[in-house]
Amino acid sequence: MNAADVFTTLDIELKPDPSRTVIRPFSFGYPAAFADGHPPRPEAVVDRIQALDTSMRARMRDLLLAAMNDRHRNAEQVLLRRFEEVRPDIGEGDFDHDERVLIGAYFSQEYAFESAALFNPSIVTLTELTPSQPGAVPFILSLRGIGEGHISSITFRTGEWGPGDRLVIDPPSPEAVPPRIERQDDGWVRLVCEDSEDLSETIIFPILPSQRQGVEDLRLVNFTDHDGVRSVIGTYTAYDGKDARQEMLRGVDLRTVEMRPLTGAMTGYKGMALFPRRIDGQFVMLGRQDNENIWLLRSDDLYTWDTGTPIMAPKYPWEFVQMGNCGSPIEIDEGWLVFTHGVGMVRGYCVGACLLDKDDPSKVLARTPSPLLFPSAEQRGGYVPNVTYSCGGLLHERRILLPYAIGDEFSAFAVGRVDDILSVMVPA
Repeated sequence: MNAADVFTTLDIELKPDPSRTVIRPFSFGYPAAFADGHPPRPEAVVDRIQALDTSMRARMRDLLLAAMNDRHRNAEQVLLRRFEEVRPDIGEGDFDHDERVLIGAYFSQEYAFESAALFNPSIVTLTELTPSQPGAVPFILSLRGIGEGHISSITFRTGEWGPGDRLVIDPPSPEAVPPRIERQDDGWVRLVCEDSEDLSETIIFPILPSQRQGVEDLRLVNFTDHDGVRSVIGTYTAYDGKDARQEMLRGVDLRTVEMRPLTGAMTGYKGMALFPRRIDGQFVMLGRQDNENIWLLRSDDLYTWDTGTPIMAPKYPWEFVQMGNCGSPIEIDEGWLVFTHGVGMVRGYCVGACLLDKDDPSKVLARTPSPLLFPSAEQRGGYVPNVTYSCGGLLHERRILLPYAIGDEFSAFAVGRVDDILSVMVPA
């Protein structure tokens, strides 16, 4: 079998939808050169609102909510919650109901979070759900959406794979709901998604200063700790417009998520992905710390990563520029199956795979000399041409479902057999 024949592409594609919007925070201030000599700009806006007569504020509230309620569930509650978030910044005073709604609206924006792109998918099983038929497995799919200002957010879909090549992606809700943000004293936040009636309604947009320009490329894994406790964990890249670093989402349940920065010398880079269990008592990740090789990282602390070693370097022409892991390693009988990406000529991204030793994943046993997925003639365009990329696949009964992005614009799906993937590998 040729490497290019291992995967079969399915007919389903997920494309960006500019009609899906979320109400997210909006902040403003004066440029530094103009910040002195008068009250803060938020206070000036609030003073203008309060200077309006009561009937004008009531009309504005009615017009606002008539428009927002057509597109958002509980819009008024979202705006009132935003008022409470900004209240420390707008000075002392008593505010009636209409003033609170309007102030919340002036400090919010309606954001089309996937207007430009919907790509770089990751996938894990959804163990809380019962499959609709024998041989099927429910799943969560995460996707990176790009909207105005090239700002990245994370959105989700649910679906079911199997039996066979059957793939069902549940239609996304027309609603998109911002999480309630609970800021913690030590710099992390808890996101409470209690208003979401469907997982596709939950949107995770930039919240912390480290994420100002994006929450990128979530890599999900079903993690089982040594005490048997299971949780959905995802590593992602936080980008502030200048620097990238790794942070972590940890799902307490599907409605409560912890968002924490990672610390340590290994975390100021992109692409880290967690193994689904500890190895020799330690947490283990893959990464691409030097932007060239795949690294293995170990830590006694889930949130601190100080040491790592490169384990796999570019060898074949399609990966001469750099290598990286796609998503978290997948445990099979033969070892750890890892999907990789390689960058070659004209900055083309292709997807390959390697096999790591199960007991010592620093040992690379085998790898694909040719890519398994690569830009085809009809898929070379897009927002970023010549890119085929994934943030992780799903294993079920020795078969792989691999969601992947095309041109940094939209997402597609391919299925293949583990035995076929191993058959096209060569010893490392």
